[in-house]
Amino acid sequence: MGQYKDLRFPADFLWGTATAAHQVEGHNTNNNWWAWEQTPGHIEDGTTSGRACDWWNRAEEDLDRAAALGQNAHRMSVEWSRIEPRPGEWDETALTRYRQIIGHMRRRGMEPMITLHHFTNPLWLEERGAWENEETIVLFNRFVEKVVEALGDMVSLWCTINEPNVYAYMGWADGVWPPGKRDIRTAFKVMRHMARAHVVAYRTIHRLQPDAQVGIAHHERPFDPLRPGSALDRLAASLQNRVFNECIFASMYSGRLSLPLGWGRVPEAGDESEFMDFVGLNYYTHEVVTFDLSRAGELFGRRLVRDGVELNLFGEEVYPEGIYHCLKKFARYHKPIYITENGTSDHGDDRRRRYILQHLVQVQRAIAEGVPVRGYFYWTLVDNFEWAKGWSTPFGLIYLDPASGERRPRPSAELYAEIARANAISRDILEAGC
Repeated sequence: MGQYKDLRFPADFLWGTATAAHQVEGHNTNNNWWAWEQTPGHIEDGTTSGRACDWWNRAEEDLDRAAALGQNAHRMSVEWSRIEPRPGEWDETALTRYRQIIGHMRRRGMEPMITLHHFTNPLWLEERGAWENEETIVLFNRFVEKVVEALGDMVSLWCTINEPNVYAYMGWADGVWPPGKRDIRTAFKVMRHMARAHVVAYRTIHRLQPDAQVGIAHHERPFDPLRPGSALDRLAASLQNRVFNECIFASMYSGRLSLPLGWGRVPEAGDESEFMDFVGLNYYTHEVVTFDLSRAGELFGRRLVRDGVELNLFGEEVYPEGIYHCLKKFARYHKPIYITENGTSDHGDDRRRRYILQHLVQVQRAIAEGVPVRGYFYWTLVDNFEWAKGWSTPFGLIYLDPASGERRPRPSAELYAEIARANAISRDILEAGC
């Protein structure tokens, strides 16, 4: 007998993958990201999304592949610029297409989780200042109402907004995503507006669909001190953690703004005290921080990579224990938790298989300790256009040739399928260790 035993997951656990509309649909020519891609230098490898994975025409094929690989769920987003191409004008053909895709999921026994905002805005909204403009709270709610009325009979799991902290940081602090600004005060304004928009959307969805489960997909990136015994390193890590991880999530959960430059009750919150039915966790890595007096703009924290650790294609540390710590942290909210994204980029596949196994072991560890994890969505199903990285960082369980559209499942897809079908990590997999 070996030293390992099967690691089992709860009954009815969701095993899926996650995608975003702009990254897979193709030819989303009416949004801010398409416009951003057309300027040389904005995308690292010089590519554009183009036809992407051609999901507007071929989504069912890839969902069939997912179902054949044992997946019983899929997280996807709907593209605002397709559904509302001009202010107040609705494209019923686009909504019908989304119904077709979601209906196909249902027929294949897959639970859909639908994200309503995943980084992209219609050009007409961008021209009005998008999330810098308070008016967007109302406009987004109008869009949410339309989508839920059209799709709600087939969907019970809704993510209002994907990674508002990443969206604000990359677009308004780092400036490498649209609109390409470096203005931290405006970044906080964007996050305030998104927090308020989530509260409004939460109430709208429940008005239309009382039994719906509504949350956000929150990017949690733990900040750990380089020297745990150093009070200054601990302070720097704590400050960065609060601003990046804590503020926006707390605001969206409680309806009470806890963002820098924006305190107090969300005006739209009313008498309710909670605005989240589940926690959506996006986890990829952590940051190691040391105190640096010269980094006032980064709250006196300098981020670094430790020697001898495994890195992904973004130069980030592969740190499986981090997902366990995040799950333990979010258990305090006493809400169901879905891992709405977790994955790694890998030109081969040795790294990806190991990454999946190591992280799922940590997920099961948290479950065994009572954390209410209800599902896991690997990022992503098929190689896609990875925002400012272009096509250079493949995350897919399924290889995609962007030029020809050829698909080919990787060995990691078979590993994930074996785990999903068994609803367990078998002793044999653990002994092999990938």
